[in-house]
Amino acid sequence: MKRILTIALIALTTLTACAQEDVYKAEMEVLDAQGEAILQQYRELMKNDPKGEQPATKAKVTMLSDMLDSLGQVQVQLVRRIIRENKDNEIPVPYIKNAMYELGYEGLKEALDPKAVYYNNPELAKAKALFSHYDKRKPGTKFHELTMLDMNGKEVRLSQWVGRGNYVLIDFWASWCGPCLREMPNVVANYEKYHKKGFEVVGVSFDQKQDAWMAAVQQLGMRWPQMSDLLGWKSAAAESYGISSIPSSVLVDPQGNILALDLRGRALGEKLKEIYGE
Repeated sequence: MKRILTIALIALTTLTACAQEDVYKAEMEVLDAQGEAILQQYRELMKNDPKGEQPATKAKVTMLSDMLDSLGQVQVQLVRRIIRENKDNEIPVPYIKNAMYELGYEGLKEALDPKAVYYNNPELAKAKALFSHYDKRKPGTKFHELTMLDMNGKEVRLSQWVGRGNYVLIDFWASWCGPCLREMPNVVANYEKYHKKGFEVVGVSFDQKQDAWMAAVQQLGMRWPQMSDLLGWKSAAAESYGISSIPSSVLVDPQGNILALDLRGRALGEKLKEIYGE
């Protein structure tokens, strides 16, 4: 089940720090209330089928999840509008702070404009650190080589698959990461749909226990190459690609240049449809 931003309930608690009146609060609260109504439907659904095993329950959860995803996108667009319209005051600060992961690279680039009045606000320190991490894998840069072991203990390199004429999704994940596991069926579905057209996925695991890593790959039906150094957050991938949270990913073009990052949910399918068609 996806999570709505809940910016109205979380970020706005810090708005007392802003001297300006926040005219966007009511608009965000309406969206947040819609999200809470969807979440309440989900809670009621789980009361009758706690494990979500019934086909009708699964279908309903998928529908509600898609609704939350769409609503979250609307909230992100509102945050970006707030940023565009308020470069001369402090109103964007709490929105940026609490929506930084949802804004992604392009959104943060727009938000963290050095000319903006709020740019030096100390509340944006974490957002700036995140953006510096994104900079290591920003679109247009060449992919970074990684050398790790596959699930059979054999040394493998990213360059065995990346930069060899196909679009490749480098997917950073771990078996212990709940959001990763919830996103994986979407990655599997897109892989199954586009693999015959040349789409490839390479999983880079942040696991530390090989058994857990291998079990998750099997259970989730991940039929693409896997690699890991089994170092958790000390993985070489964290430094090379500036990974500070997972799931994360980069889509690399046939020449090995990073095309997009952190495509999840509907966004991944839409990008692949743009590349390959239906």
